[in-house]
Amino acid sequence: MQHNHGSAIELDIKAVSEDGLFVGYGSVFNVRDRGGDIVLPGSFTKSLKTYPPAKVKMLWQHDTTEPVGVWTSLVEDAHGLKAEGRLILDTEKGREAYALLKAGAVDGLSIGFRTIKDSFDKKSGARLLHEVELREISIVTFAMNEDAKITKVKSSTSFSELVEAINSASKKIASL
Repeated sequence: MQHNHGSAIELDIKAVSEDGLFVGYGSVFNVRDRGGDIVLPGSFTKSLKTYPPAKVKMLWQHDTTEPVGVWTSLVEDAHGLKAEGRLILDTEKGREAYALLKAGAVDGLSIGFRTIKDSFDKKSGARLLHEVELREISIVTFAMNEDAKITKVKSSTSFSELVEAINSASKKIASL
């Protein structure tokens, strides 16, 4: 199966929590990537019905032998394809991806897809992607969009801190 690697976009990670959860964008609409593709709004609609999040693979650097996690939510919004996922920290590659994301050493997402419907815009010289079959979203070092980068990474409260806070609150309630 041939894979087209389409627009890779800015990975807008709101958080990479200690359990490997993160949020970003797998694609941004109306942005020309280095390959000359522009993903249009609605291009993922049919594919997301056929391939729900659990069926879209989370890969490391588009390597089909290196899955690093699972996607838990994929939704088209006004900005692009919003992706929520969880790194599998029980695997060596999942832990490595987590460490590299947290350090900011890896900062992109890139989609692997099959083109269903496209057109060519002569004025801009870009291929317009109207409909694609989304098969994978990879965490990548170099994204097709040269401006792709993590904009924000922060840790969530650790599990032990959460347990401590709950226990402290329980003690306060019990003493009332």
